[in-house]
Amino acid sequence: MIVSLTGRLVELSPGIAVLDVGGVGYQMGISATTAASLPSVGSPGVTLLTRLVVREGAIDLYGFASGEERSLFDRLTHISGVGPKLALSVLSTFSPQVLAGVVADQSVTRMAKVPGVGKKTASRLLIELADVFAKDVVLSKLIAAPSSAEVEDASDEGAVDVDALEALLSMGFTQKEAQLALEGHREAGALGTEAALGYALRRIGGRG
Repeated sequence: MIVSLTGRLVELSPGIAVLDVGGVGYQMGISATTAASLPSVGSPGVTLLTRLVVREGAIDLYGFASGEERSLFDRLTHISGVGPKLALSVLSTFSPQVLAGVVADQSVTRMAKVPGVGKKTASRLLIELADVFAKDVVLSKLIAAPSSAEVEDASDEGAVDVDALEALLSMGFTQKEAQLALEGHREAGALGTEAALGYALRRIGGRG
């Protein structure tokens, strides 16, 4: 089982990171949250926690910036009807700390903002995740953190824009592409850095 990889970051694009580890390139699916935390392409000594998912006809590797995010990915993919793609969508919309607040508030409206999640699915996810946060040793520590609204209200708007813009530039997008992709993120409710980056990446992905 591959649980982590450390190497030079050679590629970073929406949903994908590639690490060169001893001359071998490892491609991993990542969330917008993890993408926002990564340094610029070419940086050495980058470490990602990993999870190898073996399915019929496919072997996929996923990378995470934190143990909390990997634990959430594991728990989400064990919920009926939730595969790796939807799990990454949840983690791209909310950082682990913000998701803890959404679950604690049992906010169907906020959970339904995840692409591919309707209100019925959002309700089911919130119920199952409440049990997960209560019982998981790693994730239970996040419950005491500020609620999702408090976390986002505490974010300085200027800093969020700068951080999200820098993350997009590090992925290879031009200044103009990054600025256009971020337009309207506050109006859409994407107030934190991770949420703003996820919003921008979804807009970019929807243009193809």
